[in-house]
Amino acid sequence: MARAFRVLVATDGSLAATAATVSALRFPWPADAQASGIVARFSSAGVSRSILLSALDRTADFTREAAQRTLARRWPGARVRLVDGAPAAAVVREAGRVRADVIVMGWRGHGAIRRLLAGSVSRAVVRDAPCSVLVVRRALRQVQRIVVGVDGSPHSTRALDLLARLPAHGGRLSLVSAVETVKAPTQSLLDPGTRATVAREIRRINKARRTEARRMLDTAAKTLTRAGWKVDVTVSDQAPVSALLDKTRTAKADLLVVGAKGVTGLRRLLLGSVAEGVLDRSAAPVLIVR
Repeated sequence: MARAFRVLVATDGSLAATAATVSALRFPWPADAQASGIVARFSSAGVSRSILLSALDRTADFTREAAQRTLARRWPGARVRLVDGAPAAAVVREAGRVRADVIVMGWRGHGAIRRLLAGSVSRAVVRDAPCSVLVVRRALRQVQRIVVGVDGSPHSTRALDLLARLPAHGGRLSLVSAVETVKAPTQSLLDPGTRATVAREIRRINKARRTEARRMLDTAAKTLTRAGWKVDVTVSDQAPVSALLDKTRTAKADLLVVGAKGVTGLRRLLLGSVAEGVLDRSAAPVLIVR
């Protein structure tokens, strides 16, 4: 019997974190999805009690109870744990403990519990999480239009596999592949015949790359269409981040989906990578798939 899909919601009571909790309720998870939550606070062990620490403890308890009531609207058995520790590390540990398939969290929250979901903490969770992460700036109303970055990497393939498991409900997927084209070098010192030969070779290479990208997208589209999605495909010569953000805007997408790591095989998300680039600039929620 397959294991149930597990969703972990991280919250600190901030507006962004509350939007993430609401989005978790509205997201079209697989039918067998189960949810739990976490509220993290810095441990005050060994520190004398103060009015501030007591207030933070009360706020943490209130935040946990509120999140649990919210999650119970969809998952009556959902439980939210209050844990002590550095927030990002606590969320990552909890994801491992519950074997989460995805963490849902806000971006740049400023709650009372030591800014649990401040941008730097959110970024740290995205980098170190053992699973996918859904990052939310504003609450999702629906998930009907989704833009997906496709580059043939294992993480990109897992993103497509995850989307094939989600209930489509007549929704549309826009698959985008950004092709790295070859640019003509400076040829001022070459004779006309050589310049023409170089130009033909560059056109051949770029055509082959676009054709391969289109073939990859068409193959993925067939699988997703069978899963009930309406699918369109785009091969772009833009840089990957620009291509994805432009498509997200023009499609008025509810969600942008990218793999955590591209074809470079980097061990961690690095500043400047596609995933981190769209996180910084996308107005739509971003699902980063591992």
